[in-house]
Amino acid sequence: MSEGQGADGLMAALHDTESESWSCRAAAGRQLAAIAGRAEVAQFLERLLLDPHDTGVTQETAEALLQRRDLVGLRIVLAALSQAEEWPTADQLDGEVFNHQSWMIADGRRDQFVQQLEVLAADEDAGVREEAMRLLGSGPDAIVPSPGKKKSVG
Repeated sequence: MSEGQGADGLMAALHDTESESWSCRAAAGRQLAAIAGRAEVAQFLERLLLDPHDTGVTQETAEALLQRRDLVGLRIVLAALSQAEEWPTADQLDGEVFNHQSWMIADGRRDQFVQQLEVLAADEDAGVREEAMRLLGSGPDAIVPSPGKKKSVG
C-alpha cells in the first residue's frame, strides 16, 4: 500500500486483518508494512505477526517489514518476536530475522544492520532491547557477532 492509496485502501487492509482467509490476512500484512511508521497500523501489524492460526501470515508480514530494510520494520518484528509465546510463531519470526541478516550481508549492508541493532539495543521497549542484544551478542544465539569478537569454530 502506498501513501497515495488513501483512506479507502487503509480501511480495506485493516478490515482484511480480521479475514478468515490466511491469504487475505497475509496480503493485509504486506500492505500495512508499507506504511508501518503510521501509529494507527502498529497494533494490526503486531496481531498479524503473532497470528495464532497460520505462520504464513507471520512470514509474509515479517518479510514485508524487513524488506523495508529500515529501523521501523526491524523494530516491529523484534517487538513481536519478544512477545511470541507459541514456538512455531517465535521460530518463524526468528527465521525471518536470520534471513534478513543474510540479505543485508549479501547486499553489503552488514554494518547498517549492526547499527540498527545497536540503536534497538537502547530501545524503550525491554523486549526489543533484549532481542537486539541477543542478536548482537557473541553467544550461541547470536546471528551477528559483536564487532571485534570472533565466533569459535568447532
